[in-house]
Amino acid sequence: MKINLYKNTVSILALLLIVFACSESKKQQHSTSKALISKKISELYQTKTVAELNALTYEDAFAMFTAEEIEILASGHWTFNVNVPVVVSVMRSKKQINIPFWLKDRGFEKTGMHMQNEMTTYEVWQKEFDKGEVGLGINGLVNYSYHYFVSVAPKNPGDALTISNIYPETNFIGTLDNGAFVYHDWDELVLSEVPEALKGQQMLTTVRGRGTESQLVKAFRTTKFPATEKADQIMLTWSADPSSTMDIQWRTASAIDSSKVSYRIKGTDVVHTQKAEKYEMEDLRLANDRYVNRFTAQLENLEAGTTYEYKISTQNSWPATQTFTTQSKDDSFSFIWYGDTHFSPVWGKLANQAFQKHPEAAFHAIAGDLVSDGLHRDQWDELFEYSKDVISQRPFMNVIGNHDNRMGLGAEMYRQLFSYPTNGPKDLPTEHTYSFTYKNALYLMIDATSKDELQTQWIEQQLSASKATWKFAMFHFPPYNWEEPYPNIQKEWIPLFDKYHVDMVFSGHIHYYMRSKPMKDGQVVPKSQDGTIYLISIGIPSPHRGMDEEPYADIRYEQGPFYQVLDIDGNSLTYTAKDSSENVIDAFRLVK
Repeated sequence: MKINLYKNTVSILALLLIVFACSESKKQQHSTSKALISKKISELYQTKTVAELNALTYEDAFAMFTAEEIEILASGHWTFNVNVPVVVSVMRSKKQINIPFWLKDRGFEKTGMHMQNEMTTYEVWQKEFDKGEVGLGINGLVNYSYHYFVSVAPKNPGDALTISNIYPETNFIGTLDNGAFVYHDWDELVLSEVPEALKGQQMLTTVRGRGTESQLVKAFRTTKFPATEKADQIMLTWSADPSSTMDIQWRTASAIDSSKVSYRIKGTDVVHTQKAEKYEMEDLRLANDRYVNRFTAQLENLEAGTTYEYKISTQNSWPATQTFTTQSKDDSFSFIWYGDTHFSPVWGKLANQAFQKHPEAAFHAIAGDLVSDGLHRDQWDELFEYSKDVISQRPFMNVIGNHDNRMGLGAEMYRQLFSYPTNGPKDLPTEHTYSFTYKNALYLMIDATSKDELQTQWIEQQLSASKATWKFAMFHFPPYNWEEPYPNIQKEWIPLFDKYHVDMVFSGHIHYYMRSKPMKDGQVVPKSQDGTIYLISIGIPSPHRGMDEEPYADIRYEQGPFYQVLDIDGNSLTYTAKDSSENVIDAFRLVK
């Protein structure tokens, strides 16, 4: 009996190992085109200068690949299995200058069919495949924003089609029809004029930015502020209780393998140390600083209402610009928030100005679009450099904007850079949406670039459980604005803001300043005690545009930049918005 059990166990383990090996082989195969581009870029760095990299043409880039490598580029970008013979349709934007080379080379034929959305028109290419694996190629060596998408239909109408083993992995297969979305990162962008012959086919959707995987032409960047062995980009955040903890992050060159922070109560001699967690950050196309190390140290058991000074292990002295103060026990404090900043030196100047004028502010926050492309580390380098004397002394608590979570490729770099609470919705990446309480105020920091409905229950849980006097929500897309209102946010979240009386909602995105009158259920109400005030701001210069009427608006300005200060003293709140010349452009007071 034991022998048979042993044999059965060995057989099962052997089978599992085979399955695992096949799975790993499959993963390796599916990642080949992406891995090939990475390998090719590594080779280019060994043989070409930055100027030569930036001078690469499409023909130059294509000529660098062998026949075997071209086959990988033609079939290893998007793969899936079908259980019956099929006709595969590839929908390619007519605006794309370079047609993906593999369409003609691999026997796809251009049909006379087309379809469109509000941004582009797609032509339809088709090819028949036997059952088994279907392999499709890269979108191109030049990045184009609207990646091709795919529909699949059985060659024989009576066959029942099953699509499986999709790479990149997805559990979603759509249906091709008018009103269907193509891109997961922009599901409001829907198709029209879908040919009758294609309606009802199974559709493989994608994200707009996937073309960057294979980009070689006009792909390479440099940072103005490369890492060195000395710690820089020193930044404070919270991931736990503001009265007893502080998170400190910094950057070094990859040669520095470990680091720690020393800290002490300011003016004392008792020094504590905390080892930092390290991770390596890669920006593949950042030609002069591809790899850096990022460090995070989480300080605990701090004394409430106490000022500390700190230094990183690469620093000899105690820098005057590296101090922080933990939350005290009273109900008096202030904070500063900004609209979109887009890594601008103009915002950097404004942030330093706001800090100097209001050193009492407990923290600073940006309502999304901190940079213009969240996967370009050189932009983050500039953002942190311009604000280094602020973020090293005050926690930097932000939310994700659409430019930070770029073109559907995710916000991995954002997550690597910031250490925030991990108390958000379970179906979202950690630290995208989070909440924290500072003294008598609750802050809901919401990722509006993720699915609204996945966060509704979490928002209600946070609001219903809070006993805070003041309740604030910050997210990038403003539910009410003159240009692009967000009806789904109005449907999903605003009823909760009304039910639990959120005092203010802070947003950006539209690049102007607006303060609404108190609102409830989409209508203006007489008193702030009965409704929520919705605010939009902008932290950089913004163009003058003809704005449509907003009957709910109390005050509006077209031209930024601005910053906003909120002073809270128990049941009293004073709000002040200023321009870059320190002129007060808006002010009001709330009392509970």
